[in-house]
Amino acid sequence: MSQAPISRQFLDHLPFEPDPFQTEAAEALEEGFNVVVTAPTGAGKTLVAEVAIHLALTQGLRAFYTTPIKALSNQKYNDLCSDYGSARVGLLTGDNAIRGEAPVVVMTAEVLRNMLYTDPDGLAGVGVAILDEVHYLADRSRGAVWEEIIIHAPPRLQMVCLSATVSNASEFAGWVRQRRGKTRLVRATRRPVPLRDFYALRDRYGPQDLRLLPTFVRMQGRRKPNPRIISLLAGGRNRRRFAAPRRAQVVETLAAEGLLPAIYFIFSRAGCEAAASAVANAGIRLTSPEHRRTIRSVAEAHTSHLCEVDLQALDYPEWLGRLEAGVAAHHAGMVPAFKEATEELFAAGLLGVVFATETLALGINMPARTVVLESLTKFTGETHEALEPGDYTQLTGRAGRRGIDTEGFGVVLYSRYVPFQEVVKAAGTGAHPLMSSFRITYNMAANLVANYPAELASEMLSASFARYQQVSRLETEKRLADNLAERLEREERDSMCERGSVFDYLELLRKGNANTGGLFNTLRIGDVLEIPSGRRSGRYVVMRRIARRSKAPRVLAVAESGAAFSMGTRELVAGTVRVGHLSVPKRRHSDNRALNREMAARLRRLSSKKGSPRRSGLGPRLDEHAVHGCPDRDFHLRRARKAIRTRRRIRQLQRDGAWATMGLEGRFESVKNLMEEWGYLSGWRVTPAGERLRLVYNERDLLISESVLDGLFDNLSPEETAALGSVFVYDPRNTSPPSSPWPTSELVGRWERLVDLTETLNRAESRRRIEPTPFPEPGCVADMYRWAGGASLSEMVEGGQTPGDFVRTTRQLVDLLK
Repeated sequence: MSQAPISRQFLDHLPFEPDPFQTEAAEALEEGFNVVVTAPTGAGKTLVAEVAIHLALTQGLRAFYTTPIKALSNQKYNDLCSDYGSARVGLLTGDNAIRGEAPVVVMTAEVLRNMLYTDPDGLAGVGVAILDEVHYLADRSRGAVWEEIIIHAPPRLQMVCLSATVSNASEFAGWVRQRRGKTRLVRATRRPVPLRDFYALRDRYGPQDLRLLPTFVRMQGRRKPNPRIISLLAGGRNRRRFAAPRRAQVVETLAAEGLLPAIYFIFSRAGCEAAASAVANAGIRLTSPEHRRTIRSVAEAHTSHLCEVDLQALDYPEWLGRLEAGVAAHHAGMVPAFKEATEELFAAGLLGVVFATETLALGINMPARTVVLESLTKFTGETHEALEPGDYTQLTGRAGRRGIDTEGFGVVLYSRYVPFQEVVKAAGTGAHPLMSSFRITYNMAANLVANYPAELASEMLSASFARYQQVSRLETEKRLADNLAERLEREERDSMCERGSVFDYLELLRKGNANTGGLFNTLRIGDVLEIPSGRRSGRYVVMRRIARRSKAPRVLAVAESGAAFSMGTRELVAGTVRVGHLSVPKRRHSDNRALNREMAARLRRLSSKKGSPRRSGLGPRLDEHAVHGCPDRDFHLRRARKAIRTRRRIRQLQRDGAWATMGLEGRFESVKNLMEEWGYLSGWRVTPAGERLRLVYNERDLLISESVLDGLFDNLSPEETAALGSVFVYDPRNTSPPSSPWPTSELVGRWERLVDLTETLNRAESRRRIEPTPFPEPGCVADMYRWAGGASLSEMVEGGQTPGDFVRTTRQLVDLLK
């Protein structure tokens, strides 16, 4: 009797029946395929990773598990320690290095990327690399890391790519297959727990203060926007009736309806803190006495390493009081201890509501019954922008706890700035496409030159997902351009007129259209107009202006037939001219029709007089062009206009194609030339300066290297070194200048030299059409100077940074200065 496959044995020992997509992925892994898995949040992608780890360990190989953020790495590390024992699991992030030689190692994606460049021997014996949340490669600032891993990893390394649902999964899997060899795409499209969409609005006049209505209803077997909501919001009379629900009001309603626990997304750190305080201060209690005792115990365990002074600086009593009420905030501005305690308590079902920023949607295991979106727009630091397509799907992916809830709930709150139609569109959009954000950095260029010959480096760039998408797009656009060229030939043929050039006639029309507004604004009562073409062609006399509040002005004009028409600039087509003037009686007839008949008769007599009346106006003489009298003129014009639009579209495709053809290889050449000019490369060889650059992983990599070479860090005190280094890692939450003065005059001088250096580099980049290096940010220098001098956390929090931001900045600074 043959033994069952290893993956089947693993799945058979599970306490539940795996889903078909999990079984399919497991079988593909055992057959040696790379696997791309796309599935909704909470569908069970992690089980595929567990199978991959089990298969590697069974073969005596190691497994690497990568995540996009440290918080997720820490969570996966704890989960795997529970499964395999802490002795067999390691963790490598910028903050921690625990058992890096263990059979299973969890790490941030950057750690694996850096290892591929600087320590490829560290992958000896590694059989599989799991890229969790691989859709993060679309991230503008960090997404290239995932592509670099897939491109540069050894061919023998099996890849497991776990992604949220994306609309172009086949394209992504096709690229992985092209780069890594045989690859299986495994898709799960159904949510494990169905989602119901709701719309909440506060009704100032209704019997219920807060209305919670289904966003969609079933009508004739189809899902359609709720007509009740459309009716309620229709018309200006209801504009003041409805308002955005209050946060405490929403939480009370969800609790009363049995829809807790909930994640309440607010795209503002301050908003999350204010909401948590408002709900707790409103007297809402979502916990039992027993839960409160457990909450206090967990909170104390996570904060035991903080002294009393630091706890007071972090408003620990208020934070703990909110937790005991079953309410919490979660955002990047919190210290890790507070965030981790919140995550553990919510996952354990001890919190009723967490007010969170969108970072909570990134892989952290915090399922809820309900997800609330306070807004479908978020502030970027400069302006409010609508959520990207598919963000609704990603955020509401947390709604519905598998094995607990039969359905999850997604609630969008009313906003006067977001029409209900936009809510319907967001809820019905589904997945969004995965787009590459790959770009050439100076560090990447140095590592390519150091690790590969020139021919192979070019192949590596061509192997990127960005290039794969580019080639696919170019092929599509070439087919489109060919089709457009055929259409253009037909349109130009149909636009030909034996009497003259239709395109010249169109140019006269264009010039005339540009001038009709000027003619209209100078019209007087009694002016006689001649309109050369269109449905209003003929002569008219202006009778009076029509008053229109906050609308474009118009005039009432009478035709030779006696009919009266309202006219604006749209009716005064190109070529319209003023051909005379008639006096309009000041004493109006009691019967307007009689006056119109009288003016029409005078207009006809004017037209029948011998000789051409004096013409004045800003339009050209269209009627003198040969095409003007062609009986097929309108047909020719329609085809000529289409030909112009088609020709313009073809030119745009050609320009896009020319730029895309330059592509990554051309941009790499620009970066390489600048690095040669600045002494980091000598031909296809890395100089000593370039070797140092290979170790700098920062969006300002070349600027940092130049600062060191230029002596900007020479002979500084430790405090000054920390202060100056902070300008390369600090990420301000706004564009305000630093409020604190520079701590020393020496730092002022070094900063001025750094500004000159940055401007010189940016000018060099501009000449070569390279994306400019971001300017350093000095908003944290005073805080870092004090911190390096021994200031406590409580003193630092008084400086204005949130505790979490301060901790993150110091950690990044330590990474940079190592």
